[in-house]
Amino acid sequence: MEKIVKQVVGIDVAQDELVVCIGRMYAAVTIELYSHKAFPNTLKGFNALVEWSAKLSDPDIAIRYVMEATGVYHESLAYFLSERGDNLSIILPNKISNYSRTLDVKTVTDKTASEAITRFGLERTLDNWEPPKGIYKTLRQLTRERDQVVEIRTVAKNQLHAEESEAKPNKTSLARTKKHIAFLDKQEKEIKEELAQLIKENAEVKRIVIILCSLPGIGLLTAVTILGETNGFDLIRNKRQLASYAGFDVKEKQSGTSVKGKPRISKRGNKYLRKAMHMPALTAIRHDERFKAIFARIVSKNGIKMKAAVAVQRKLLEMTYTLYKKQEKYDNAYLTKNEIVLEGNMQELNIKN
Repeated sequence: MEKIVKQVVGIDVAQDELVVCIGRMYAAVTIELYSHKAFPNTLKGFNALVEWSAKLSDPDIAIRYVMEATGVYHESLAYFLSERGDNLSIILPNKISNYSRTLDVKTVTDKTASEAITRFGLERTLDNWEPPKGIYKTLRQLTRERDQVVEIRTVAKNQLHAEESEAKPNKTSLARTKKHIAFLDKQEKEIKEELAQLIKENAEVKRIVIILCSLPGIGLLTAVTILGETNGFDLIRNKRQLASYAGFDVKEKQSGTSVKGKPRISKRGNKYLRKAMHMPALTAIRHDERFKAIFARIVSKNGIKMKAAVAVQRKLLEMTYTLYKKQEKYDNAYLTKNEIVLEGNMQELNIKN
């Protein structure tokens, strides 16, 4: 019998269901997908999944569980498998979708999605997923809660404006809406205070936040949102991966000479990161010469201000990772210093000649 070298359980996660495919790779680098099953996305389903996988796999070869990062629906299973000590990898959705396009799959279903995830896991060398550190998970929860509060408050303010603009507004309705807005203001204030206290009590996070806030446009809320959504950059390996994780990677549709779509960002990533970079980018464009130049160059090229603003958002996010890796604050005079050095080198060359 041919030797098995790798075993993978690919899981397509939905809100209520886990669609699973189990496969193996042989020494001859051939792949076999040999069983499928669906389980409920509950603790009982998790236990059944593990028992089923153990029953159908070679006990001498470690099993790797692979799944997509699908909002929050994958998290319970991820923590369950991690606490058991199983090998687990969580992949960005855009990576799986890009890989799936290379396969000869004409119909996309939950079953074919689980098969693609299994094949991806068998063909690639994947990192083990690590649960977020407690403080970063808390930061993510609080920043997302604040985001929801702000969205609800915006709706309430729009409602208040509409009611006040009516010919004969209902006074009790106005009073209730104002009371609701005041309550939401109080909630946001409490969340901000809790975030500030968390940062104050954790020296490591405080140091990183100070570094990130040295970038133009990056304030406390943006910095903690980035840290919370990336688990403190724990699984980020490079700037390109961070941009892809946020959905800032560019996708193009092209086929021969007849079909050529405009390049667009994929948006298949963390929407909270993209949203967090919007206002900081606008601030950076207004107040920093470097980002102002990037914005102007792109606008002059294609005339689309929104595309230029998105490019600045991506650049700004990538720079947060660069500063984090270097453990240095942003130097506003960095380009000027380089130009001075370059000019000095050129003068030296002229003298020598």
